[in-house]
Amino acid sequence: MNMVDLIEKKRDGGELSTQEIEWIIRGCTSGEIPDYQLSALLMAICIRGMTERETFDLTMAMLHSGDILDLSSVAGLKADKHSTGGVGDKTSLVLCPIMASLGVKMSKMSGRGLGHTGGTLDKLESFPGFRCNLSGEEFLGQLREQSFVISGQAANLCPADKILYALRDVTGTVPSVPLIVSSIMSKKLAVGADVIVLDVKTGSGGFMKNDEDAEILARELIKVGRAAGKKVGAIVTDMDEPLGYAVGNALEVAEAIHVLQGKTEAAHLLELCLALGSLILTEGGLARDEGEARDMMLSAVQSGKALDKFAALVKAQGGDPAAVYNTDLLPKAGCVLEVPAPQSGYVRHLAASDIGRICLHLGGGRETLDSVIDPTVGIVLQKKVGDRVEAGESLAQIHAKDRASDERAAEAYLQACTITAEKPVLPPFIRRRVI
Repeated sequence: MNMVDLIEKKRDGGELSTQEIEWIIRGCTSGEIPDYQLSALLMAICIRGMTERETFDLTMAMLHSGDILDLSSVAGLKADKHSTGGVGDKTSLVLCPIMASLGVKMSKMSGRGLGHTGGTLDKLESFPGFRCNLSGEEFLGQLREQSFVISGQAANLCPADKILYALRDVTGTVPSVPLIVSSIMSKKLAVGADVIVLDVKTGSGGFMKNDEDAEILARELIKVGRAAGKKVGAIVTDMDEPLGYAVGNALEVAEAIHVLQGKTEAAHLLELCLALGSLILTEGGLARDEGEARDMMLSAVQSGKALDKFAALVKAQGGDPAAVYNTDLLPKAGCVLEVPAPQSGYVRHLAASDIGRICLHLGGGRETLDSVIDPTVGIVLQKKVGDRVEAGESLAQIHAKDRASDERAAEAYLQACTITAEKPVLPPFIRRRVI
């Protein structure tokens, strides 16, 4: 085979065969195909698209480019969850311990934040000493003992995806549904779960900017997962404003713990976890319907079993579980500044991506892979979209390392917040259930 011929074939709208796709991925991981030819092919795919068969073949070739985690030695229902990313998204910290307390084995390989979106591993490292990089044996052992593990991605898991994603990120080829689907599902399939649930974000702070595109992506993800023999479901949820009230690593951990303690201020966060968890329990045959599934999950929170399971995870991976029962023990920022509303009215819009970038500039995110995270900084929203606010009343709290950072962030927050005289009509938080 010749790479130039294959680039031209896709450029002209042709369909790559299974054998051609497998050859490309082998050449990608071996280094035999240079980056500039891979980049040209990615651009051709971005423009011309792929058929369902091509997308599935690309996913499977990427899956088999490295190791596949074998969970056959772990008894019980194994499940995994994926989010397309957003601001204030601490869903895994709530959903996974609830599911684990109900006997579901939650095998979660997570990533770190980059840009304005946060990463689950960065949040968990708010617990001093928490270990994110577990060996394969440690991963499986903890999954058996605790029913719950969150670790960084294994070094040889889907190596083709690491290469192709790095190229997509610098060649303007990230927004391609076939490439997104193959990237996400190759990693999800490599972890070996029986049930996979997907949270596809839509809105200004999400990867897909409108509901229609988000639903298309959700359906394509489900098709590939089911073709690979997995039980898969997805929901499309709002990311036009941050999820919950906290943005920033330790602040988000505290909010997740409060939800596990039965405090319901973050209604959308709880609703999202109930929706995703219901999919796992019904698809996995552990609940008859959504109503029974939700009752099981709420009981796990109210009994304290879910909170105890989270504490067990923190202890097993080297952190101090005392902070799970007392969030005052989590690291705190040096300065906290209130952001007063400049006028009375209703909060009409909170630009999620802008708020994420404020947290980034405070030190709560990374602009490069080498950036050092400050777990203490971030933003706690006092008002959400649709809330009434009086002039001078606090819109948010800025948690920063010093006063100057606080003041700059406060000014930026006011630019990200829109207040109007009329109360806005709010769309539903959960836009679609796709099963």
